[in-house]
Amino acid sequence: MTALLDTLLLILRIAQWIILIHIIMSWLINFQVLNLRQPLVAQIWYGINRLLEPLYSRIRSLLPNLGGIDLAPLIVLIAIFFLQRLILTGGM
Repeated sequence: MTALLDTLLLILRIAQWIILIHIIMSWLINFQVLNLRQPLVAQIWYGINRLLEPLYSRIRSLLPNLGGIDLAPLIVLIAIFFLQRLILTGGM
């Protein structure tokens, strides 16, 4: 059972890093530090978007329209943090 929980924690940690990379890349692209015309940057960006967009779209459908502010990554990070703590403390 410990191996299964450790594997789940590893998957959550990897998801957390992917979301953080996505957030940082979006800032760098918006401030024109990174350019999507560069093939490597475009591949990474579109690959991460394809991974995260199904998750973000479900959360965005539940959130009210806040204009240009996207809180979906923050909600996902909070959910990941909650699941990590739930696993580490052994449940309820």
